[in-house]
Amino acid sequence: MQHIGLKTARCSVAVLAALLVGMSPAFAYMAPGTTPNEADLSNHNTYTNRDGNTVHAPARSLSGKAPEGATARCRDGSYSFSRHHSGTCSRHGGVASWL
Repeated sequence: MQHIGLKTARCSVAVLAALLVGMSPAFAYMAPGTTPNEADLSNHNTYTNRDGNTVHAPARSLSGKAPEGATARCRDGSYSFSRHHSGTCSRHGGVASWL
C-alpha cells in the first residue's frame, strides 16, 4: 500500500513540474516599468494596477504583431499588458487569447 502512495506522490510532483515549466507567458513575471515599444501602439495611456504598478493600457498594434510585453489579445483586437487575469480586457470585449 505504501508503494502506491509514493508512486502517486512522484507522479503528482512530475505533473506539477511540467505545468510550472510550460506556463504561458501570461503568467510570467514582468518587472514593474517594463514598457512596450510606444511607436507601435495606438495610444500611450497607462493605469495603476492593484499592486500599485503603472501598466500600459490596452492598445492596438500598428504593425499587426503582438507588442513586446503584451499578455493578452482582447476581442476588440487591442492588446493588454495586464499582470493579473482578473479584469483583463474588461472594457475591450474580454480576452480573445492569452499570449
